[in-house]
Amino acid sequence: MELIKKIKEAEAQAQEIIDRARADTVRMAEEGRKKRQAALAEAEQQRKKAIESALTTAKADGLAEAQKLKEQARKERQQLRQKAEGKISAAVAKVMDYLKG
Repeated sequence: MELIKKIKEAEAQAQEIIDRARADTVRMAEEGRKKRQAALAEAEQQRKKAIESALTTAKADGLAEAQKLKEQARKERQQLRQKAEGKISAAVAKVMDYLKG
């Protein structure tokens, strides 16, 4: 009788160990899932920040480039006007000389 009682106690202990192991496994799996989920959320936040930063930098660079191109175009138009004025004056003088002469 004593042996049967010890066997049943051993079986009960073994079942308790198995149940604890299952509970620990479930708990560890859930903790791992939560950690992965948190890591994914953090990675998504960092990705969004990187995109925002890149967009801000690109916008600033684009505006600077546009301003530079506007200034360059203004200078080129001014130079073209100066060249044209000089040629127009010379052409007018030639026409006037031709008409007088």
